[in-house]
Amino acid sequence: MDAKHMIAKRIAQELKPGDLVNLGIGIPTIVADYIPRDLEVYLQSENGIIGLGPLADEAHIDYNLTNPSGQYATVLEHGMFFDTALSFMMIRGGHLDLTVLGCLEVDQEGSLASWIIPGKLVPGMGGSMDLVTGAKKVIIATTHTNKEVSKIKKLCTLPLTAYRCVDLIVTELAVMEVRSDGLYLIERHPDVSIEEIISKTEAELKYDVVKLMEV
Repeated sequence: MDAKHMIAKRIAQELKPGDLVNLGIGIPTIVADYIPRDLEVYLQSENGIIGLGPLADEAHIDYNLTNPSGQYATVLEHGMFFDTALSFMMIRGGHLDLTVLGCLEVDQEGSLASWIIPGKLVPGMGGSMDLVTGAKKVIIATTHTNKEVSKIKKLCTLPLTAYRCVDLIVTELAVMEVRSDGLYLIERHPDVSIEEIISKTEAELKYDVVKLMEV
């Protein structure tokens, strides 16, 4: 299993029955493919859907139905459609239980940079600023490094999407929890040592009990 799918599979374990969940662009989109069929959660999409299902295979593509990433998606039975204004009323009104987003950088204080690299063309902020301030829980789905440079920073160096908003960070190497006294390593990949994770993390990592990730 590649890194992106490993991250998505682990994040799917955080979903609870009845949750209203928003999955952002990139790795978060894949989470939908790992939600157990018997787990009743409701995927909300800022382009106006509740009941978003897994990505569509070639035999079931509806060219009028896409997720926020522009990928062809599916809608589950009893799904619903509505306009963007209502979608953002849900988001800004604090009705989301959980949002999952990618990042350019995330730091040990839980601050997030996800929308711009000065001088480069990137997707922009989209709805991310609303999502991280409106959701009850924020999970970051990201590869641990980019070209061997840690994306888990002591402090973000890029313009912030939001300040101290993140609760959990999931990478292909580890699961880290933002607490009031710092960033804690709570799970590690079975094939990766704590020492290796620390060496690949710019942020200061604390830990007490470190479990093994299910991969």
